[in-house]
Amino acid sequence: MGDFANPKVLALLREHLAEMQTNSPPGSVYALDVERLQSKDITFYSVWDSEGEAVMAIGALKELDTATGEIKSMRTAQEHLRKGAAAFLLELFITKARQCGYQHLCLETGSGPTFEPALSLYRRYGFENCEPFGDYEASAFNQFLQLQV
Repeated sequence: MGDFANPKVLALLREHLAEMQTNSPPGSVYALDVERLQSKDITFYSVWDSEGEAVMAIGALKELDTATGEIKSMRTAQEHLRKGAAAFLLELFITKARQCGYQHLCLETGSGPTFEPALSLYRRYGFENCEPFGDYEASAFNQFLQLQV
């Protein structure tokens, strides 16, 4: 589980939110801040290096309904890119989704070069494009993906 009291976790979350604002058109950012990540329907996780010194990645799993989970605010620290932290977190989310009995695991993300590495990872794990879900609205920027679990 993630620790919202840890300054390293909070710093990575702030970095994530700032980059989403920088690389997304106005009104197209759905990343959650620390307050909204503490909702009862959300479980927040952090991945740490083997020494427990550096937070490598963060992310959350939100229950949309009894059949559907959503990945929220997934981010890898810049200095830990391509070390497997994102794949580890994604595999954890897929496992948790199966344990919760979800039929679908969904996510919303953006378009463009900033988002391509994440999209590539999601597609490697079998995520496919889908229609907007929940309260999301389609736009030329946002992409919606889902995995049958």
